[in-house]
Parts: sequence; C-alpha cells; structure tokens
Amino acid sequence: MARGSLALKLGVSFTSSSLLLLLLAYHSCSFYLPGVAPQDFSTSSYFGYNKHHLLNSFYLMFCMCFPFDEVELNLFWFSSLYSFQVLTLHLPSQGAELKVKVNKLTSTKTQLPYSYYSLPYCPPEHIVDSAENLGEVLRGDRIENSPYVFQMREPLQCKVLCRITLNAKTAKEFKEKIDDDYRVNMILDNLPLVVPFRRSDQENAVVYQHGFHVGLKGQYAGSEDLKHFIHNHLTFTVKFHKDSQLDLARIVGFEVKPFSVKHQYDGEWKNENMRLTTCDPHARRAVTSSDSPQLIEDKKDVIFTYDVAFEESDVKWASRWDTYLLMADDQIHWFSVVNSLMIVLFLSGMVAMIMLRTLYRDISKYNQLQTQEEAQEETGWKLVHGDVFRPPTNSDLLCVYVGTGVQFFGMILVTMIFAALGFLSPSNRGGLMTAMLFLWVFMGLFAGYASACLYKMFKGTQWEKITLKTAFMFPSIVFAIFFVLNALIWGEKSSGAVPFGTMFALVFLWFGISVPLVFTGSYIGFKKPAIEYPVKTNKIPRQIPEQAWYMNPVFSILTGGVLPFGAVFIELFFILTSIWLHQFYYIFGFLFIVFIILIVTCAEITIVLCYFQLCSEDYLWWWRSYLTSGSSALYLFLYAAFYFFTKLDITKPVSGVLYFGYMLIASYAFFVLTGTIGFYACFWFTRLIYSSVKID
Repeated sequence: MARGSLALKLGVSFTSSSLLLLLLAYHSCSFYLPGVAPQDFSTSSYFGYNKHHLLNSFYLMFCMCFPFDEVELNLFWFSSLYSFQVLTLHLPSQGAELKVKVNKLTSTKTQLPYSYYSLPYCPPEHIVDSAENLGEVLRGDRIENSPYVFQMREPLQCKVLCRITLNAKTAKEFKEKIDDDYRVNMILDNLPLVVPFRRSDQENAVVYQHGFHVGLKGQYAGSEDLKHFIHNHLTFTVKFHKDSQLDLARIVGFEVKPFSVKHQYDGEWKNENMRLTTCDPHARRAVTSSDSPQLIEDKKDVIFTYDVAFEESDVKWASRWDTYLLMADDQIHWFSVVNSLMIVLFLSGMVAMIMLRTLYRDISKYNQLQTQEEAQEETGWKLVHGDVFRPPTNSDLLCVYVGTGVQFFGMILVTMIFAALGFLSPSNRGGLMTAMLFLWVFMGLFAGYASACLYKMFKGTQWEKITLKTAFMFPSIVFAIFFVLNALIWGEKSSGAVPFGTMFALVFLWFGISVPLVFTGSYIGFKKPAIEYPVKTNKIPRQIPEQAWYMNPVFSILTGGVLPFGAVFIELFFILTSIWLHQFYYIFGFLFIVFIILIVTCAEITIVLCYFQLCSEDYLWWWRSYLTSGSSALYLFLYAAFYFFTKLDITKPVSGVLYFGYMLIASYAFFVLTGTIGFYACFWFTRLIYSSVKID
C-alpha cells in the first residue's frame, strides 16, 4: 500500500515537473526579437514518434509555436511510469497555402503613395484590408489581400490571373504611373518583395530594389515614339530554409522578376483556365524575356500571369533580413563617427583649457583680492555676477521651449535605446513611428516638470498659463503644418492622406493623454522648492560695454551651430535617403553614437561661447545659449534644400511642398532639441563658476 502510494506521489511529481518544463519551454519560445514570430510550413502530413522521439515531440508541440489552424494530438496509454508508447501529431500537409499581400504603390519622383487597387489590377473576390498600426497609416501603407495565392513548395508556371480590357481612362492611369516611376510593393510572410540586381562594380554582389516597376517606356517595332509597356507577368522566387531534422520550412526570401509579355491564345477567351500560346507549362514554354511586350493603349486586352519557383536556402529565419539590409557602406558610417569624434575632441580640449587653466586662474585671482580698489580694477566674468542671473526678456517663452526640448530629448533617447536593442527593426513595419508618437505623448510629464521648475526660478506665479503654452505651442504649430500638407495629399487622392479616424486618434493622444500629463508634471514641478541662484541679482541692470565684431550675437549664434551640424551631417545623408528614397534605415548603433556625440558637441560649444561672452561682460546669456546650439537646425534645413536639388528627382510642385514642409517640421524639432541641450549646459556652467568665487 505504501509502495503504491509512493509510486502515485512519484507519478504526480513527475507529471508536475514535466508540465512545468513544458510551460517554461513554451514561454522561452514565445518571444522573438526583432519582428514577428516565425511561421513554420510542414512538408509531410504525419509524424509518428515512439518513446525515443518524446523530447522532439514535445519541442515540436510547445516550442515551435505552430500557426496552423488545426493540430491533432493523440497520446496513447503508457504501460509504466517511464514508457510512452506512441505520440502522433497531425499537421498541414505539403502545400500549405501562401497568400501574397499587396501594399501601396510608391514613387521617389512624387512621394505620393497610392493604393494598389487604385490601378485596375486583378482583384480577389473580396478585398480585405489588413489591420495596420498607427505608424503604418501615417506612412501611407495600405496592406490588402491579393489573388496571388499558391501552395508551399509546389511550383507554378504560367498561372493566369485574369484578363482586363483597357479603356482611355485606365490606359492613361497606367501611363502616368509609369512616367512617375511607380513601383508595386508586395508582402509574403512579412517579407517585402524585392527585385535582385547584379552590381557591375563588385563581383558576385547583388543589390535589391524594393518592389517592381509598374511598367517601362521604350521604342518598339521601329517606332521613334516612346511607348508605354506594362509588367503583366511576374516570376516569383520563394526562398525557404528547411530544418535538417524536422520536415519543416520557413520562408527566408521573396524575389520577383517582372516581364512585359503580349500573351496570345487560340480561339475565344473563356476563363482563366485558357491555355496560352506564349507560355504553356504543358509545352514547357516559359516567359524569360520581354521581347514581345504588352503595349498600353485604349481597348487593348492585358492578360496577367505569374510563375512561382521555390529555392532552398542556407539562410536561417533569424538572418533573413540581413540580405535586405546589406550594409555596403559601413566605412562611411565609421568615417562619420570618427569625424564627429574629432570635433568632440577639439571642443573638449577647449573646454578643458577653460575649466582647468583659465577658470582656475580667474577664480584664484578673484578670491585673493584684498581691497575694494583691486576689485574695481579687475575685468572679466566676475564683474557681471550681479546681473548674470537676471531673468531674460520673454522668460515665459524660454520656459516653454526648454520644456518642449526636454520632451523631445526623452522621446529620442528612449527610442534610440529600443532601436539599438532591436525592438524597432524594419521587420516591424510602422513600429518606429508608433513608438516615437507614444513616447512623445508620455514624455509630456517631463516637459511640464521642466518648464514649471524654470518658471518658478524666474519668480513666476501663474503656472497654469505656462503649462497651457507648453502643452499647446509646439504641437499646435506642427499640427497646423501637418494639416495643410495632409490636405494637399488628400487633394491628390493619395493613400498617404491620413484618414479622419487616424486624425481623431492623434488629437485624442494630444488632448487626452499628453495635455493631462503636462499639467501633472507642471503641478509637481511648481510644488518643488525654487532653484536657488549662487549669487544675488542687483536691482539696477549693469550697462553692457561695446562688444567686438566677433562677439556680435548674430555672428556668435550662427557660428555656434556649425559644429553640432558638422557632427551629424554625414549620418543625416543616410537618414534623408531612407526617408525620401524609400530605403530601410537600420544602423541604429551608429546613430546612437552620433546622437551622444551631438549632445556633447552642443554642450561644449555653448559653454565655450558662453564663457567668451561673460568675459566680455555681456550677461545676456539665457536666450543666446539656447540659440547658439539651436542654430544648427538652420544648417539642417539648408542641407535638406541642397539634398533636394542634388539627389532627388521630384518634379511635381505638390511633392516639393510636401518635402520642404516635412523638413521644416524636422528642422523645428531639431532646433528645440539642440537648443535645450545647449541651454542646460550653459546653465550648469554659470552656476558652477559663480558658486566657486567669493562675492562680497
């Protein structure tokens, strides 16, 4: 009896331990970084496992996280505690259905995305929109289903999709999209469709173009006029990685070669099952060139077809994005970092010289003065100690901009950290923009706190007024510009126009979350004790002596913005390329290093120029410290204009307005960010030096 009870306890204990191990295994495989969880496609319909394959069976059940619709598990009786007889698992058979999704049509010439079905392509029976996050909607993504459906590892040749007859309107639409160099974007298993090209400058090097062109222009059949031809035949290549032990496969590549083919057939057209004479799998006649292209003209019939080939690859699922994100120019990024470090070292040397030599000598000299006559003979930054902390003009506006800058700084810093860790990789479409929006909203707490603390230091009493300005000034300006640009996009009937529902969601994030958080932060900040000045402020302002030409405020401010911009302008080129030439930006490690260098550069150049300003007995440093580093935004906007005229081929006036409108928003945000960094650096510096001298 006791032995039976012991066996029962051992059985319960073993079962509990097994379930716990399975649970831990399940959780260890349910988190993937970055992107979405992998999808496994089986190539056989039945797995039979005996007791020697028990661990493989449990691993297959719980750790592979099957996305299949139906999993049937039969666990037969076990004859003793450690003897499992059979475990069978029924999975989808070879030929699991693969569904290609279509995304927006994009062009680097117009920067106006359009829905795939804005052109008369072959539609499915029912067009279904995929659920999109906030970032995808703002990017203009419109992901929908398509009639391109095929089976896993079952090649297809010359599959007829549909036949359409062009009229004057649809022919004109196709021609306009071809003239504007539009590309068609598709998605399979979260991988974007790419067209591979061989690089002529490097042997065996392949580059990938995102999406295929709607068509092409050229001369044909001896005609001197340029004709438009449509890409109506697609040759898909699906690359997969096969598990060496389990008969499972994962998709690791999705490529296409587009062709323009004037399809022919015998007799009258009946349906999509018609046999074509231009490509026929039974006669082993495949499309390999566009020698007989399909012309786009009124009343022309266009037959859409496609091939599907499957190719086994050594690339594993975790590395499948590496081919899309191949970095052939890493030396340029390292040059950017080294260039920025040289600027930082130069400024750090100047700051060290000021702090360790000049300031130490000044402080020692000032503290050794014995008589009032000696003190009156001295010149320099100590003489303005009674005015250096005098509140500036428009101090409320300064508080607002400093608070907004703190909000931006927090948003960018956290975004950079998450992106560098891989949470915001390109495989998570729209994730970066969504994260930045939500972080901006929640950083309103710190914006309110910073503006209220500064406002109280300036002896302000109406903290509600400064809070309202902090919550509404910057977002209102940006929202007004964004609304005008969105109206222009709406007028072009582009899918890039933000829908009313999304606009309402943005307003809700602003009024419903950001504004209350700004008020909460301001309330907390205003309740804190006011920041004390290290020296007292005189009642009568001191007269500022005439300044040398190089200490003119405009000159020094414009000079101060050069070095912060110089620290980031190389990386800025890649950011602009990724945004306006529709490429992936993924080198967040480099970007994070450059961001840290930008912070140090803004702080040091502001401290250096602030010291020179105080030495010339000019105590109006509050706004100048903000504008000194903030002026780098002016150079950013000028560089954006240079990039527009030298690198982009934008022809439409609306597209040009969109470019400069969005770059104006980016430059404005950069001004707020860098200005706040410079202000806090100078504020810390002045408090430090004036707290180190003896003031009678």
